[in-house]
This record gives sequence, structure tokens and C-alpha cells, in this order.
Amino acid sequence: MTTHGWIVAAPRSGAGKSTLTLALLAALRRRGLAVGAAKSGPDYIDPAFHAAACGRPSRNLDSWAMPGPLLDATARAAAEGLSLLLIESAMGLFDGAGGAPGRQGSAADLAARLGLPVLLLLDVSGQSQSAAAVAHGFATLRPDVRVGGVVLNRVASPRHRRGAAEAIAAAGLPVLGALPREDTIALPERHLGLVQARELGHLPGLLERLAGLAESHLDLEAILADAAPLAVPPAAAARPLPPPGQRVAVAEDAAFSFLYPHIAEGWRQAGAELVPFSPLEDAPPPEDCDACWLPGGYPELHAGRLAAATRFLAGLRRFAATRPVHGECGGYMVLGEGLEDAEGQRHAMAGLLGHATSFARRKMNLGYREARLLEGGVLGPAGAVLRGHEFHYATVTTPGGDPPLATLRDATGADLGPGGGRRGRVSGSFFHVIAAQEP
Repeated sequence: MTTHGWIVAAPRSGAGKSTLTLALLAALRRRGLAVGAAKSGPDYIDPAFHAAACGRPSRNLDSWAMPGPLLDATARAAAEGLSLLLIESAMGLFDGAGGAPGRQGSAADLAARLGLPVLLLLDVSGQSQSAAAVAHGFATLRPDVRVGGVVLNRVASPRHRRGAAEAIAAAGLPVLGALPREDTIALPERHLGLVQARELGHLPGLLERLAGLAESHLDLEAILADAAPLAVPPAAAARPLPPPGQRVAVAEDAAFSFLYPHIAEGWRQAGAELVPFSPLEDAPPPEDCDACWLPGGYPELHAGRLAAATRFLAGLRRFAATRPVHGECGGYMVLGEGLEDAEGQRHAMAGLLGHATSFARRKMNLGYREARLLEGGVLGPAGAVLRGHEFHYATVTTPGGDPPLATLRDATGADLGPGGGRRGRVSGSFFHVIAAQEP
């Protein structure tokens, strides 16, 4: 079966891409179609909502961080068994980083590489016919990116819809739907984006409302008919990162949930077994594992509970005495000496690295990162180059005296200096790895 697809994109963040993607997934799944989703760029939150809407894992596709073979392999895995794949853009359609053509991390890169049309969502609040100029500009900016249809969002009235839609149609672009202004379908937000899908008890009901919205206001038949076949060349499997061990204890709960699906799948394909455990339930890493991975998440929201999880902390220290432990972002914060919560109260953490962090003294750190390892470990040999990202508000209040894990650069190549820390078998940093780079 050939999988068809769309890139769901917009001119900017906040235009309603997540709402449109979820509405389409829920409505088409209600029809019994095999639909799935992926996310352009680094993002942990949106894919969890995708999975809730379509009943399948949602992967990340990142042209900046993923070498070509891995990007193709991940796209093939995302499309397997589907009749329709929706790839939700991050930010605006053409927004990315770096200067290498095709490796800017934009959704436009994916549209060109995978041969998919763009379903362009336009927030037309405060405008009408002028929306046609925006649509025309997006349709003509890159010859290798095709806008296959437009959906209007936040439409105030039939007259408003008619003015915008007729102007866009006159510019040669089909309008495939128009969503009204609807405050009751807004998704709650937190400092790293949306509140996690697992935290929303009303999510099933919200998805039902979104499915109804799509059926009433979108041309689902045209959206299905105008989707294009996914153009991914056959290639050998590509691994994003070597597994840290054969049996990997992976922290998994409301405090530790940010592990990219393609990373976990790559470990399993390499023969590793992932064994989940919950620090919030005071569970230590299982003793029959040979490595421990603490993903990112929201430990700052659960700092008191983690500090009181004495079995977890003692078990983690015992585990680290003989086996490798690595922490990403939130996991790195828990490996330190202490974590200050939003109210300024300090909570003792594992003390396996010497730094301390604070969520009370916030500063946003956001962007792509390229890391070169200073010493071999679970992420690879010394000198290995990894690409990923940082996204956190925590600050380091005490740097500690541990040697750094890696040197860091941003997507433009600017030197950001050393980052992270390592001590014995323990390592960690704020850096979320997406993929090792080809030598």
C-alpha cells in the first residue's frame, strides 16, 4: 500500500496547526481510515497528542539533526501501514536554522524531500482578501515546495469566509475548509509548550469535538483525494544512536517522559531491551539492567516528591557505582546536588554530579545544538558529533567541578563552549540528542 500525505503548515507559530492536525486525525480515524502523524523538528509534546488522536506513535522528522538516510528511514517507519500521513510543521513552513540547503530543519525541507504537498493554514482574523497575498507568497517562494490547498482559521462569519476564500481561489489555490473562531477547543499550555497529553483527562472528549469540527468545516474528501504519495527511496536501516546497554532502565512517568520514539526504536532494532521504571513511584532502576537513562520532562514540577523518593535515589546511586547512568535535561537536573522549585525551595537530588539547578531563577534556553563528545561513553566515542536541541527554563546556580561532557555549537556554528558534566560512569547535560552524525 502506498501511503499518501500532507505537510500541515502555517506562516507562524500559534496559527492553529495542532488543532487542525488533531481535528483531521480524529475525523479520519472516526471514518475507519489508517491515519498517522509525525512532527517536523524537535518537539516532545505535539507527538503525544498525535498518538492520542490516531492511536499510533508519532515520530519526529528533522532535516537539520537527522542525516539523510536516517530521515528517510524514520519517514518510512512513520508511514508504515498508513493510508494517510500528516506531518505537522513547527513554527512557520520555511522557518529553520543553518545555511545548508535541505538541512535547515524546516517543514519546507520535508515537503521537498518527501514529495508532499503543503496544507497551508491561515489565521485570517483581522484580514480578509489580504490573506490571498500571504497564500500566494507561500506558494511561490520555493519552486520545490508545492502548496496543495489552504484552510482558513478563526473565521468570524460567512461573509468573512467568502471574502478570503474567493481571493485565495482567484490566486489559483483551492480552499479546503474554514474553521470558525472557537475558544473551547484551545489546548492548555505550560512553560515547555502544551500540557502533556497524559495529563488531560478530558482529551477524549476534546478529540470528539475536534472530529465534529473537521466534518462540519473541512472538505475531507478533497483533502484525501489531493494528498500525494510519500516519495521515500528504499535504503538500508539507519541508527540514530547506539544503545547505552543491552537492558536499559528508562525512567518513565509524569516527570520523565521526553524520549524520542526513533531513539527508542533504534535501540530496540540494535537488540537492546528497554525496561521502564517510575521514580515518582519511588522505584529504583531495575538491578537486572546494565544501563540507566533519565529522559527529560518536568522534574521541576515534582521536585519535592522526587527528593522524598529515597528508594529511587539510593537505588540510582547504587546502580551508578557499577553501571552507566545518563540524564538528559530534566534527568540531568535530577543527577545534580539540588533542584530549586518555582517557589525557591531547594530539594536535594541524587548528587551524582556536582551542579545544582533552579526553576525559580528562570531563563529560556532554546535552539539546535551540535555536540562534540570530549570523552567516550554511552553517547558514543570521544570526538563523536551529535545533533539535537535544548529547550528549558532552568538555570545552573552551582556549576560544580565535574569535567564537561561535550563542546557545543548552535545551528549557525557559533561556539557555545563546554556543556554538561561527567563523573565516573555518570554523564548528563541539558542537550537532547536527536541523532549521531555521519563521520
